[in-house]
Amino acid sequence: MTVVTIMTSEDITGAISVKVEGLGYSGDGFVKYNEEKFFIPNTLPDETLKIRFSGSRPELIEILEPSQNRVSPVCNLFNTCGGCALQHMSLPALLDWKTSKVANALNGAGFSNLPQPNQYQTSPKTRRRMDFAIQRIPGNIILGLHRRNGDPVDMQECQLLDERLFNLLPDLREMLSHLGAITGRASLVINLFDSGADFTLSTSAALSASDRMKIADFTQKHHIPRFSWQDPKNHIIETVAQTQSVRHTFQSGVASPPPSAFLQATPDAEEKIVESVLSGLPALNRKDIITELFAGCGTLTFPLSEKGRVIAFEGESQAASCLKQASGGKRIESHNRDLMRRPLLPHDLKSTRVVVLDPPYGGASAQMLPLSKSTVSDIVYISCNPTALEKDAAVLKKAGFSVIDWSVIDQFLWSTEVESVITFSRDQKRIKRENSRRTHSAPSH
Repeated sequence: MTVVTIMTSEDITGAISVKVEGLGYSGDGFVKYNEEKFFIPNTLPDETLKIRFSGSRPELIEILEPSQNRVSPVCNLFNTCGGCALQHMSLPALLDWKTSKVANALNGAGFSNLPQPNQYQTSPKTRRRMDFAIQRIPGNIILGLHRRNGDPVDMQECQLLDERLFNLLPDLREMLSHLGAITGRASLVINLFDSGADFTLSTSAALSASDRMKIADFTQKHHIPRFSWQDPKNHIIETVAQTQSVRHTFQSGVASPPPSAFLQATPDAEEKIVESVLSGLPALNRKDIITELFAGCGTLTFPLSEKGRVIAFEGESQAASCLKQASGGKRIESHNRDLMRRPLLPHDLKSTRVVVLDPPYGGASAQMLPLSKSTVSDIVYISCNPTALEKDAAVLKKAGFSVIDWSVIDQFLWSTEVESVITFSRDQKRIKRENSRRTHSAPSH
């Protein structure tokens, strides 16, 4: 947690000087004064601030000594749009901070003496998935991201989004403004698959026949493979317009993802995640069983199937169906199973050589205890939430696992979100080999 030390006494205006020692999880500087803690946005570690309390909250008057990691934001919407929290921080420093978040989670779970992490940071303007907010205003609509704790901000520029998607926004905004189903707020998920942009619109009212015609015209004009709509009453998603089949390639597998399917945010980050997972596998032969949990549409399944026989489990029925259809002729056995309600038990894993799991944001709490009580000795865990990682990893620590490798992938630039891939093992021979390798590869002094 961030700590701020008071450097001077109050001046005649009531202002005080403080030094920021770190960042909180939201990316704000964390200050402590009179035994209370406060967050100050847009401040960085090692900065000296002049602040004054207005009521019970601190007011930033001036940054007296800026951090060497402070940079000018690259987007004019920064501090208005809530999509980015840390554009005032250099990218190398941001990656190091995110790495520290993962390290703190592993330390909190009981793991110490961690190996050196592998780090990767994606490039700007490569985001291929985004959840947009929509709000009706007089004569038009706003299409963009929410400001922090506030209304959506119209996305007139963006340093995150793939330009192929960003260039669609003006015409998309125009089309959406004429839909009668958007009476107040709505939402829109856009995925950029190999076949093109895929849209899923959710509104509070049903689409009229006229709305459907407008969507079909937009889809035809821009060669959009599919445009879907989510029914506000039963949440069922239906296809409103489609011009061609939807497809996406996951290494050796070609899948047809359902609307609003999960997709890693950037293609280069996905590549690094896959690379980290494969490097975390123990030595396998092609008959060894890899049990994959929370498999989605097959991001990891198909690369894993090149290393062993994959038994994949996915709880969302459409994603599981997509994976099953794409798995034909490959060494993949797929199952639709809600692992939070029906986790695999130790006897289900008795033939498994290694488990790979990529749980949702909240983690895999229901699955961790049965997993720790199984005979599985090697686990590769993909995390998008250090808090959930800490809870799940603590279960593995109690079961005798060690961390033998970990990677941090920053695919959410300028945000506080971070992806990581952690290799756990309780195979003492493998742990000994890794420790020996680390010792021999360490630089001499």
